[in-house]
Amino acid sequence: MTPTTREQRPKHLDVKKDQGLTVHWQDGTTSFYPIAYLRKLSPSADAKLLREEMARNPLTVLPASASSGQPLTATGAELVGNYAIRVLFSDGHDTGIYSWDYLREIDPNRAEPYKDKPGASKHGLPDI
Repeated sequence: MTPTTREQRPKHLDVKKDQGLTVHWQDGTTSFYPIAYLRKLSPSADAKLLREEMARNPLTVLPASASSGQPLTATGAELVGNYAIRVLFSDGHDTGIYSWDYLREIDPNRAEPYKDKPGASKHGLPDI
């Protein structure tokens, strides 16, 4: 893994619990990640496993938390050292640690942010 350079680190983070995470990067760019988008692309081991399983079997049974019927929100967020942020979700998911490099990789403003992501469809996010 390549160490995060100063330009890849955020200058400012803003979490709106019912909307998403806005990152103002050191290089002057800004990225916005909707809450549902962050949850779907969580880097946690269980979320990665679910995306891989869904890529193999589109009829995969989703966890009960994926269909609670309630709007998904962030219940909190905390910095993890100097390299990441952990977002806590209203469905109870709290194990995803989003490194600055990973957030750059999944930036919705990138031309193809989902390319090479297991379980990602050609139209975007995995349907979880």
